[in-house]
Amino acid sequence: MTDRAAAAAASRRDPSPAGLLKTNPEVELWFAEKKLPAEATIRRVREIILRADRRMTEFVKYGTLTFGYDGDFATFVQVSKKQASVMFNRGARIPGKFPHLEGTGPSARFMRFADPADARARAAELGKIVVAWCSLTPAERGSPKPAAKR
Repeated sequence: MTDRAAAAAASRRDPSPAGLLKTNPEVELWFAEKKLPAEATIRRVREIILRADRRMTEFVKYGTLTFGYDGDFATFVQVSKKQASVMFNRGARIPGKFPHLEGTGPSARFMRFADPADARARAAELGKIVVAWCSLTPAERGSPKPAAKR
């Protein structure tokens, strides 16, 4: 089986009892090519994000796994490290208090996961972050305004 065929097959499998997870074969291929030290953790965080809100999608952008809904939401950064680090691109716009969301700058926020157990322990918090993002209006998310119709 080729890497591409294996990636497509893997994207259709979901071992959890909750049913099929909407995944992207391009992302499975990315996993197959990268051989990440924190792959199990990244996969667990990915599952939490995708299950939190059905509007959330995944894709590969700038060589890394990215999640989006009406614009980029979050990206895995420093994927060659032993921990998984997620950058919420416009995380400062996410409403609410989240104890594991790091950063004080005008834009990005970060969340780090040491291992899959750490991801499971923070699943509720991460899910609330996803829902909060998807609940924002396009203007609140900082999405560009659609072009005026002529």
